[in-house]
Amino acid sequence: MYDKLMEAFYQNSNPERASGMAAYMKNQFSFLGLTKPERVALQRAFLNQAKKTAAVDWAFIMRLWGLPEREFQYLALDYLLALSNRLQKEDIDKLEVLITHKSWWDTVDNLAIITGILCAAYPELVASHMIKWSEDPNIWLVRISVLFQLKYKKETNTEVLSRIIRKNSDTKEFFINKAIGWALREYSKTNKEWVKAFIEDSRLHPLSVREGSKYIN
Repeated sequence: MYDKLMEAFYQNSNPERASGMAAYMKNQFSFLGLTKPERVALQRAFLNQAKKTAAVDWAFIMRLWGLPEREFQYLALDYLLALSNRLQKEDIDKLEVLITHKSWWDTVDNLAIITGILCAAYPELVASHMIKWSEDPNIWLVRISVLFQLKYKKETNTEVLSRIIRKNSDTKEFFINKAIGWALREYSKTNKEWVKAFIEDSRLHPLSVREGSKYIN
């Protein structure tokens, strides 16, 4: 079934569109030229069947990650999201491999959501991995540590959020400062007062302040 799906991706490729998609991603990755609706339609039956399986097939995921065309990484992420309730504690190390290979915002931001699902199921991963990642020289691991609580709403651990942000508040790295602003903006939908007070009490990059203040001014 894997090979049939992958062949369908190749058969529906659009080289002209692929060129534009690659340019949008600064020509870091090759593309087949599949639009998201096309990709979703091609993989729908496969993912519905995959949801009936008992475990995540990590060999399949790594196979997809190794392919040059970016749509296969998107398929891997959609597969992981579909089976996110099957993830095990030790899968955090496999997620780290995905985060640190072929890294760019388009995959990392989805991996942040998946990491957040895993950390919600195994809260001990926050101390063992998220805090550790927040201090890592790899900017994408830091971005994950900032964003993993993005969907937590009232379950957001503000002590962890503030600790991770303040650890990285003096960075000049765009993707980290943008993530800080995004995390604060999203949490402001749940607790505007906390975010307002945090921004006023913190030394943050102007980008983080601008992004984080969007809904509180």
